[in-house]
Amino acid sequence: MVKLYELGLVVSPHPYNEMMKLYLATCEYRKVPLVIQQMMHNKVSCNVLSYNLWMNACGEEEGYGVAAVEAVFRIMQNDKTVEVGWSSLATLANVYKKVGQSKKAVQVLKIAENKLSTSNHLGYFFLITLYTSLKQKEGVLRLWEASKAVGRRMSCANYICILTCLVKLGDIVQAKRIFLEWESNCLKYDIRVSNVLLGAYVRNGLMEEAESLHLQTLQKGGCPNYKTWEILIEGYINRRKMDEAIIAMKRALTMMKDCHWRPPHGLVLAIAEYLGKDGNFEYANKYITDIHNFGLFSLSLYKILLRMHLSANKPPFHILKMMDEDKVVMDNETLSILKAFTRLKCQEVK
Repeated sequence: MVKLYELGLVVSPHPYNEMMKLYLATCEYRKVPLVIQQMMHNKVSCNVLSYNLWMNACGEEEGYGVAAVEAVFRIMQNDKTVEVGWSSLATLANVYKKVGQSKKAVQVLKIAENKLSTSNHLGYFFLITLYTSLKQKEGVLRLWEASKAVGRRMSCANYICILTCLVKLGDIVQAKRIFLEWESNCLKYDIRVSNVLLGAYVRNGLMEEAESLHLQTLQKGGCPNYKTWEILIEGYINRRKMDEAIIAMKRALTMMKDCHWRPPHGLVLAIAEYLGKDGNFEYANKYITDIHNFGLFSLSLYKILLRMHLSANKPPFHILKMMDEDKVVMDNETLSILKAFTRLKCQEVK
C-alpha cells in the first residue's frame, strides 16, 4: 500500500477499503484502524464503506467495544463529505444487537427506515433481517409493506427472505399469506420459495399441510429439488410413514449426479434401521448397496446390514468387500458381529 501511494496510484479510498475487508475476513480487526490512520496521513477521505468497515472492526475487537463504534459514528456524522445512510445505521444497530443492547438497536433501525430509497429493495430486506434477529415482528411486517413502494417487481429472493424471517419468528400464518401472494403473481414457479413454507410445516409437525402444499406446487408446475425431497423425507420419518420416506429418498438420490447435495446421514440411517427391523432382507440389501454406490457409506449402515445377514443366516462376503473398498475401520461392535458369524458357521459344521 505504501509503495502504491509513493507511485501516486492511491488517490481514492477503494484500495484501502479492500485492505480493510481483507483484515475483517481474516479477523485481524486491530489492523483496520491502522489503515484508517494511513488514509488520514495520506489525505485520502473516507467514504461510507470506509466508515462501515471501521465500525465493524471496532465492534468485533474486544479491546474496543461499543464506545469505540459510537466514536467512529460521531466522526462520520461530522464528516461533511459523506452522508449517513441506512447501511451505516444498520452497522451501528448490528453492533448494539451483538452486545445485547436491543432497545438501542431498534431505535437506530427506526432511524434507518427513514433513509431507505424507493429505487431498490436491498435496504428494506437488510433491515428486515436485522429486525428478525431482534425478534421484532412488527418491524419486519412494517418494512415488508413499505418495500412494496419500490418501483420494481419483487424477486423470488425477496420472497424467500421475508418467508424465512416470518418462519424464524414463528408466524406461519403470515408466511402462508405472503406465500399465496407470491404464488398468485409469480411468472415462473420457483420451488425454493415453497420450500421455505414446506420446511416450516414439517418442523412444526404439520405433515398434512406439508403434503397438501407439495401437491399444490406440483399442480402449479413446480419442480421439486433435492431440498424438497429432504424436507419431505424428514417429515415422513418423523410420522413413521416409511414407505413414503423411501420413495422420496429414491427421488432425492437421483438428483445427486447433478449437484453437491448429500442427504443428511440421520435420514439415511433412519431408513436403513427401519428396513433392518422390518426384516425386508432383499430391499435393505439393495438400499444399502445403492447408498454405498453413491459414496454415502458409514460404519453404522454396514452394521445394520451385517446384523440382518446374521439374522437371516446369510454370508456377509459382499458386505465385507464393500467395507474394504470404502476403507471402513471396524469397531469392537462390528468385530463382535463378525465373530457371531464364525460361531454360527461352526455350529452348522457340527
